Amino acid sequence: MPRFDKGIESYANSIRAKYGQTRLIHRLQAGAMMKQEDLKQLLTQLIKQWESEVVEFKAGGNEFNTHDIGKYFSALSNEANLRNLDCAWLVFGIRNATKGIIGTNYRLNHDRLQSLKLQITDDTEPAITFRNIFEVFIENKRVVMFEVPPAPLGLPISWKGHFYARAGESLTALGLDKQDEIRRQTLSMDWTAKVVPNAKIKDLDIEALENAKKAFQQKHSNQFSHETVQSWSDELFLDRARLSFNSQITRTTLLLLGKPESAHFLIPNPAQITWKLEGPERAYEHFTIPFLTTSSQIFKRIRNYQVNFLLGDSLVSIQVPKYDRKITMEALHNCIAHQDYTRNSRIIVTEYPDRLLFENEGSFVDGSPEEYAMGSKTPRRYRNPFLTQAMVELNMIDTMGYGIHSMNVGQARRYFLLPDYDLSELNAVKLTLYGAFLDPVFSNLLYKNKDLPLEKIIQLDKESKEKTRKQIQETREEGQKTKVETTVKTKVETTVKTKVKMLELITQKPDITREELAKNLDLTISGIDWNIRQLKKLGKIKRIGSDKDGHWEVIDQ
Repeated sequence: MPRFDKGIESYANSIRAKYGQTRLIHRLQAGAMMKQEDLKQLLTQLIKQWESEVVEFKAGGNEFNTHDIGKYFSALSNEANLRNLDCAWLVFGIRNATKGIIGTNYRLNHDRLQSLKLQITDDTEPAITFRNIFEVFIENKRVVMFEVPPAPLGLPISWKGHFYARAGESLTALGLDKQDEIRRQTLSMDWTAKVVPNAKIKDLDIEALENAKKAFQQKHSNQFSHETVQSWSDELFLDRARLSFNSQITRTTLLLLGKPESAHFLIPNPAQITWKLEGPERAYEHFTIPFLTTSSQIFKRIRNYQVNFLLGDSLVSIQVPKYDRKITMEALHNCIAHQDYTRNSRIIVTEYPDRLLFENEGSFVDGSPEEYAMGSKTPRRYRNPFLTQAMVELNMIDTMGYGIHSMNVGQARRYFLLPDYDLSELNAVKLTLYGAFLDPVFSNLLYKNKDLPLEKIIQLDKESKEKTRKQIQETREEGQKTKVETTVKTKVETTVKTKVKMLELITQKPDITREELAKNLDLTISGIDWNIRQLKKLGKIKRIGSDKDGHWEVIDQ
């Protein structure tokens, strides 16, 4: 085994070289279906290298304890982070003593096997899970390979409140030195992690602080009772909830719990969320810190009445609120978590008659919204890891990397079009959340086919929006064409009427002057000259005598 004193980078390089994993991992992640020959080759390489801090082999019988799997997940994920590796591996179906393949009957049902991902998500902090669970068959013996993602930068992974690591082949606690090593990965770059030297506990909102304690206790009800959390000092609670750093108030503490008058500590950042109402009525309101409580106030400000949807050709209708609270708060809390606070801008929530538009500063971090739609991607990094971790501890963000997926599922259950992300503007993310039944065909399909897989729903959603875009474009083009035709027709009719009126005036008074014609027809002299030239070309009039003493003669045809 390589020695630890070689340094993290050299150790990572030696692991990559010995395992030869990099090429296989890229191939593995490139497609939805993993080829058995690639899995066999990877397994052979892992067995050849044998166990280390980032690989664990188990016989893994059907009754293997999920709690133990969770501990290994935490340990392997943290070790992969510390070694800057793409992943770690937990492998079932290998005898530890002989390194032989014996096979495993662990969760033979495919769906039950994959359900382990959700179980891991439920008790990890921050909430992540296996990237993939593969089954490979060698000489009719089944081996299960669990691909463990590295802990996100700056965020060590715990299982049921405890942080785990590896010491050679053994499972152990993640020491404070390793925890700090992971947390320091982003402290220097994370605006939200900065300590505010002069800020004190007295600068925090009492109601927000109490709400934070309740939320933390509910999140960790299997570890801490209400009485235990209430017995802690405020300083101890803030450290436990990842809101402060070594009992020092941070920008995260102020953003989530600070009194409104404490916002001056964050200047030049406005520390504001603006709600705007657009439509027949217009209004706006600025909301400042503490965001833990003001986010709920913003939701109450939104006009969330019931909307009806008629099912098909029947007279039966369903009634749902325009906006689901959980989905709306997920969208708003994502804005708070991912805002680029270094740009000193506010978050904006615009309410239109049929939708909400959420806008936050900063480009989309780590991938694209489409990659998270199915809930299978775990982010490797975050813009504000300190703030994000605190929001997870306070239950403001249910899971990390699953927000877009949960919003998609929630909207589909309500038969609404799925949320839209707009990344067209540099350094800005815009999310549209629909609050009306804009496509009856789409809504009816979802109502009649409640078991549609999310992948199919996403495709139907895209088709619906593409159809709408085409209809809007065709309507615009038809409108422009009609406008041009109407304009041309109007101009022609006006020109004809002018010439007819001019002929009538000349007939009544052959010696009429240009000035008199201009006055009667409300035209300029140049306009009169143009119409005279046109009438001459058409052979309608001719001039008899000089311009001064002559007169006009209308030619009958």
